[in-house]
Amino acid sequence: MNISFRQLRLFLALADTGSVSAAAARMHVTQPTASMQLKEMAEAVGLPLYEVISRKVYLTDAGEQLARTARGISDQWEAFEQGIAAAKGLTRGRLRVAVVSTAKYFIPRLLGSFCDQHPDIDISLEVLNRDHVVHRLRANSDDLYVMSMPPEDLALEDHILMPNPLVLIAPISHPCIDHKDLTLQDVAQSRFILRERGSGTRMATELWFKQMGFAPPKWLELGSNEAIKESVASKLGIALLSRHALGPQADPRIAELNVTGLPIPSQWHVVWPKGKQLSPIATVFYRHLLDQGQHQFYQKA
Repeated sequence: MNISFRQLRLFLALADTGSVSAAAARMHVTQPTASMQLKEMAEAVGLPLYEVISRKVYLTDAGEQLARTARGISDQWEAFEQGIAAAKGLTRGRLRVAVVSTAKYFIPRLLGSFCDQHPDIDISLEVLNRDHVVHRLRANSDDLYVMSMPPEDLALEDHILMPNPLVLIAPISHPCIDHKDLTLQDVAQSRFILRERGSGTRMATELWFKQMGFAPPKWLELGSNEAIKESVASKLGIALLSRHALGPQADPRIAELNVTGLPIPSQWHVVWPKGKQLSPIATVFYRHLLDQGQHQFYQKA
């Protein structure tokens, strides 16, 4: 079976982008050239590697196996290049990180301080909902992943980054806004605004409701923290959100409710598949995350 390393990289680009034209652009070749190379790979394997349905590429079983193999080869080669660069005293290379959407409130700061120390490193940051981050984690598409609720069915290297407290926010005009030691029953008649199913915040909220024996009689589901904060500020209801999502400057239209049992204790995790060999750059960034993440959180607290 004769497949070149450049062809493997082209196939990885196809798997990542889901488009022959996008894969061609990433590899700086024309679309006809990319199509010809992909055809040659399928002929070498002896099985179809992908199919196109409604202009979208779907990998076959053989294609999925080839993508996993190609990613492993690419990761090992990149680690080799980074190791050689480190031996020469250089700090060049690429870092790939995927994080859930709520992590966007602090990850850029941690990346910024890392880039200050390592300006020649190229960084790819994917900010996605939890389901898409888990999908990339299963496919081993990135070096590191940051989320609050790692999947339990995967064997992972799992390290706590910092606390992720979930707080209950309400419009400043809410009748209970200045009350102390509230219970859930005190706010039970308010509409609860929840993140979409599958998000880490929603999973933690539902687990806490179950532990408290509580089910909100009225609720609204929204797909982003920004939409939830704006809805709370517009007096549509109250919401449980990560304190990180409130940002460094408080919105004067909303405030935290002082409810017994809150904030919900949660953690941010840095994970990667068990057995994966981190590249030298990923290892340095992982250590940077743990050091700066804890420092920033407790400094703010």
